[in-house]
Amino acid sequence: MDLILQHFPELSELQKSQYSQLENLYGFWNRKINVISRKDIEHLYEHHVLHSLSIAKFFKFDPFTTILDVGTGGGFPGIPLAIFFPSVNFTLIDSIGKKIYVVNEIVKSLNLKNVNTICSRVENVEGQFNFIISRAVTDFHTFIKWTKNKVLPGSLNSQPNGIIYLKGGDLENELKTFNQKVIVYYIPKVFNEKFFETKKIIFYPC
Repeated sequence: MDLILQHFPELSELQKSQYSQLENLYGFWNRKINVISRKDIEHLYEHHVLHSLSIAKFFKFDPFTTILDVGTGGGFPGIPLAIFFPSVNFTLIDSIGKKIYVVNEIVKSLNLKNVNTICSRVENVEGQFNFIISRAVTDFHTFIKWTKNKVLPGSLNSQPNGIIYLKGGDLENELKTFNQKVIVYYIPKVFNEKFFETKKIIFYPC
């Protein structure tokens, strides 16, 4: 939790309380239903919460923005971002029912009023959203095929709508077909922890 406060000292008391609850909530539910690897649960705040919040360092979402978190798993990046942006509407989707069950229980425990969940594949989701977010559920080209038509065309104020994708490693080959279409943000510019050395955010404006 100290790591979150180090990078986001401006959090409200409610936000601090909600983030601090995540350790016990995920510890409890992960013992029942595995949504985070047993080894990785020890690094919850760095590998999952802070990684999710890297998006907040590069994007500022206006009130009533709609965001779809695809393949949310245990609720990442959606839940940490929903705490950070309480006036933004998040829909968290995963095709695995037990994961959505855990997400629902954590959302209820945190009293997050700005989160909805869906157990489905993204191809079957109706409607469109200002932004789609995800953490490396597949290669980027495939992800664009799955989700591009789910993004509302246009922009919200001065920021174009689009797809925000967290991924690590060497992405040169994966992104070369997109030419200048994508913008890559380098997470080590804002977080200096070793875990983030190769982590990036890919933004695909729609």
